[in-house]
Amino acid sequence: MLKTKPTRKSKRKSKQQDAPEAPVLSIKERIAQKKKADRLRKEIINFTIFAAFFSAIIGLIVGLTGGWKAGVGSGVGILYTSLSFKYPRHALWAFLIYLPFGGTITYYIGNSPLLQLAKDGFYIPALFGVIQYCRRENLPLLIPKRLVAPLAILLVLCLFTLVFVNGMQQLSATNPLEGTLYAAAEGGLYEDADVSAGGNPILMGILGLKVLMGYIPLIVCAYYLIRDKKDLLFLTRMTLAIILTCCGLAFVQYLFLKTGRCEGTRFAQGANLFRASLEAKCFVGGSLLYSPDQGQIRLPGTFVAPWQWGWFLISAGFFSFASAFSDPLARWRTIGLLSMASVFVMAVLSGQRIALAVVPVSIGVLLVLTGQVVNLKRFIPAAVILAIVLGVASVNNPAIVQERVDSFQSRWEASPPQRFITDQFRWALGVQEGILGKGLGRATNSARVFGDTAFFETYYPKLIYEIGPLGVLAFLAVVTVLTIETFRAYRSVKERNLRSYGASFWVFVLLISYNTYYYPLDVDPVAVYYWFFAGVVLKLPELDRQEKLAVQGIEEPKASKKRKRLKRAGFS
Repeated sequence: MLKTKPTRKSKRKSKQQDAPEAPVLSIKERIAQKKKADRLRKEIINFTIFAAFFSAIIGLIVGLTGGWKAGVGSGVGILYTSLSFKYPRHALWAFLIYLPFGGTITYYIGNSPLLQLAKDGFYIPALFGVIQYCRRENLPLLIPKRLVAPLAILLVLCLFTLVFVNGMQQLSATNPLEGTLYAAAEGGLYEDADVSAGGNPILMGILGLKVLMGYIPLIVCAYYLIRDKKDLLFLTRMTLAIILTCCGLAFVQYLFLKTGRCEGTRFAQGANLFRASLEAKCFVGGSLLYSPDQGQIRLPGTFVAPWQWGWFLISAGFFSFASAFSDPLARWRTIGLLSMASVFVMAVLSGQRIALAVVPVSIGVLLVLTGQVVNLKRFIPAAVILAIVLGVASVNNPAIVQERVDSFQSRWEASPPQRFITDQFRWALGVQEGILGKGLGRATNSARVFGDTAFFETYYPKLIYEIGPLGVLAFLAVVTVLTIETFRAYRSVKERNLRSYGASFWVFVLLISYNTYYYPLDVDPVAVYYWFFAGVVLKLPELDRQEKLAVQGIEEPKASKKRKRLKRAGFS
């Protein structure tokens, strides 16, 4: 008997027959769904109108007494805070979108400490929504469970420092910086501190505690925000769009400076030629340094300062790599490659020496740890495209590339990172007088509004100065447990793309956990991305289980009930 080769049409029919049939809804069920959707739509519209009206009234009152900027700011702040509390899921997405553009928005409206915290108007109400949801549905509020003990120890030690160190400074009106030395900005040098007592140590300590531990709950927020693989792909693709947008705006900033539309610091005098200045800001972002005749270029991109932009580029290298090699659709893998190329280009043009050094190294490490280096079908085309883009850019701008390389070499020779870090460790340990440190916030830049702060360019010496050796050990325990748990989570995933995403995000968590050069865990965006993407990695085993059930055609038993609970909690 002759065997006929199955046609494409017959294959499609057989696949459709093998696939599980979607449940057919009755007319009554469809009508009920439509009524429910209409009711939810009306509820959203009514609440938004009420919140907008209330915010406008408050904004008008504040505007009449404090000026139109204060009025608009307070009205908008009340509006999006109330909407964030009502719809926490949407607030978390808005929080991630707003984060890279917060510096630009802040300096367009006006440089105010309150505007620096505007992003928390999305985050804090959303966090309360997550807490309410977890309490109502008896779900764990701390994920993973092994993180509970080290977090509790760290919190207790920080509270001891806040009460017994910051509290005593408040009562005695003493300044721990007076008569001591503090770290200077360049080359790991030190100079005498000429400061006086004053400020508000308690408020400084509260802000320091918020900076240190305030975004740790993002682990739980991310865990419940990502419900399925569709949400994960939305997150990664939204991140690619943000990366391309930020790099595009930063490129325009560079062109404005290059063509003379913005002056930058090229006409400054003396030491100002080598110092980033807010008065020199251009198009987007905040303070920048642009003195090309002196070989000094440090652009902030869309962020407040150049250092934040540099660490955004480093984190963007991880996220764009994850999508370039893990996204199931070819067009999004191509967009991921374009994002990687834009990160490399802007690391050069922006004068970000740390990004210029870390991004290529991190890409090489990712290729090995994720196993993509052996996946020739994807790796070789990606490498060729990336090499062509970067090669064309470097050939067209050889002077710029050489200048950045020379700048990196001169900085390394003047102050080798290992010696710089060692010196700051030695100094921080040398000025310790007790086991609880000098006080929370005493070395946190954002706490300057409440008193004098020491300046560090290394993270763990900064923690030693603030919370003492015991506090640093507790923090190391937290990040170590988190690193181990995220490693276990991603290694348990079997689905190839999910496992590749997990490996990329885990390497990012590993790098930031033990990095001590600069203080990325104190500032945007890494202070957010670190904890959030750790929560994403912890959710991957659940997504992997969902994928297995979907392949087998098995419906998850409690899926419908879970989705109803999510909708009730505002997470739909």
